[in-house]
Amino acid sequence: MALKWYVIRTYSGHENKVKTNIEKMIQNRGLEGRIGTVNIPTIKVAEMKNGKKRVVEKKFMPGYIMAEMAMDDELQYMIARLPSVAGFVGSPEPEPLSEDEVRNLLQGESPVDDGEPEAATHILFQVGERVKIVDGPFANFTGVVDEILPDKGKLRVKVEIFGQATPVELDYLQVASNVG
Repeated sequence: MALKWYVIRTYSGHENKVKTNIEKMIQNRGLEGRIGTVNIPTIKVAEMKNGKKRVVEKKFMPGYIMAEMAMDDELQYMIARLPSVAGFVGSPEPEPLSEDEVRNLLQGESPVDDGEPEAATHILFQVGERVKIVDGPFANFTGVVDEILPDKGKLRVKVEIFGQATPVELDYLQVASNVG
């Protein structure tokens, strides 16, 4: 039987524990031919911390892991009985992912070009939008987006300092949108 990808629901925050338990089960019960790769879908994102940009890996589907398996009733039962497993995606029987779905989910794990996802990020902000500054000397200030500079990966935000609107140039990663 060919290996196909299935999605296993886990308790949120227990993805690593479930992955480890599945890997132990593979070794202890000799299931190497029936279970292939076990994967926690992650995505590499750039974030700003203490004024420095760094690339970190984040789970983009918390509460889910992917496993390549030759599914049968016995295997389904063994995995469903593991601690912190809530079941499989698909009802009532687990449904394998299509090749396109697998490709799209695993594609998120490729490294970010130059570690900076600016090209996609500029869409998140609009001129006139209220934003909160989350990093740098103006952290915790709010302001209004005055100009978007996509070629630089920056925004010009007008911040009120001492009663005057002052334009401040900030990196996309230094601000958060959806501020009331």
